[in-house]
Amino acid sequence: VLAEIARDMAAPHPMNRLLQGDVGSGKTLVAAEAAIIAIENGYQVAVLAPTEILAGQHQYYFKNLFARLGYAVAPLVGSMPARPKRQVKKLLAEGQIHVVVGTHALLEEDVAFHRLGLVIIDEQHRFGVMQRLRLMEKAAAPDVLVMTATPIPRTLALTLYGDLDTSILDELPPGRKPVKTYHVTEDRIEQVYSFLAREIDKGRQAYVVYPVIEESEAAALKAAEKMYRHLRDVVFPGVNVGLLHGRLSAEEKEAVMSAFKDGQIRILVSTTVIEVGVDVPNATVMVIEQAERFGLAQLHQLRGRVGRGAEQSYCILVTGKLNEAAQERIRTLVESSDGFKIAEMDLRLRGPGEFFGTRQSGLPAFRLANILRDQEILELARSEAEAFVEQPTSPEELRRAVAYIREHWQRRYGLVQVG
Repeated sequence: VLAEIARDMAAPHPMNRLLQGDVGSGKTLVAAEAAIIAIENGYQVAVLAPTEILAGQHQYYFKNLFARLGYAVAPLVGSMPARPKRQVKKLLAEGQIHVVVGTHALLEEDVAFHRLGLVIIDEQHRFGVMQRLRLMEKAAAPDVLVMTATPIPRTLALTLYGDLDTSILDELPPGRKPVKTYHVTEDRIEQVYSFLAREIDKGRQAYVVYPVIEESEAAALKAAEKMYRHLRDVVFPGVNVGLLHGRLSAEEKEAVMSAFKDGQIRILVSTTVIEVGVDVPNATVMVIEQAERFGLAQLHQLRGRVGRGAEQSYCILVTGKLNEAAQERIRTLVESSDGFKIAEMDLRLRGPGEFFGTRQSGLPAFRLANILRDQEILELARSEAEAFVEQPTSPEELRRAVAYIREHWQRRYGLVQVG
């Protein structure tokens, strides 16, 4: 994988590579190696993460790793006070910071780089196409490395078309066991709680995830806050239960996550804010309530929060009555832990994003082709297109083809390289 990335970065045209590896397979280490290549060649690196918790984790990792090499690593996140933020932006523009790790704050207009050469985007399904484009436009033609544990359909579609090269990390680190996944209906929730209690008695920790934080009569969802009180007071009265949701401030979230990481909180009730980037090896159980409300990519990401230590881990999907599509989603999760297989099923269920546009799912507007049915023809068309670009019958013909595509797709022409 490293050889592929190094080859791409040495090429005259910019890298546009998807790094696919299931959670905990070492994607961050590979990204760090790519960063070293860029820095050693005089370039800066921007790492874009979807949450401040994950950005903080990346920053801590890169800072420790790069300290001995003398590289300057700095954070740039929304919750930073104005003065340190200004200082980071100044040093970035002067080229004194080698690696900046940030969230949406990196996309602000006044963020300028001295010589940006590599953009690393983590868990890209959390960012819109326009947001990714905004960061890439901060340099002439930066190399782009996209990291994800589950490619979203649009990414997968682009990979099929050949615009994103793919590297796969398909082995778990030594000593890790695959997570066992089970589907349970709501009427058996007491059995789930009994199982949870047994794991807690062994000294382990657990997540219980809900889809919303406030009662919504229309959707008939259990609110995380209500269930948190129920679990804390009724089901597990002697156990320290914590609550994490999107309405908490960044500081409050950090405090809850730190308490969970340190083992003070044994059961963490949460909405999907724990979806990416939280590493707690002692957590062995993930219970997802109303699992039918989540998309496949989300469920796979949530499952990836457990199974990070040497102990056997479990993911329990609790659902109500399922329609056919939801049944298929849940079955896919129970039967497979392969990120690409899950993405392919997601592609089948949701359709690829309109790949010259900003919608992330829904079928593309092909006049005749169907990406799912006509995969062989599409791959043949792709190889013909590649052959034409590499060896056009004449420079004039290539120029005419590019002009036609630009004219036909206009603004959306620029989005296809975003990934």
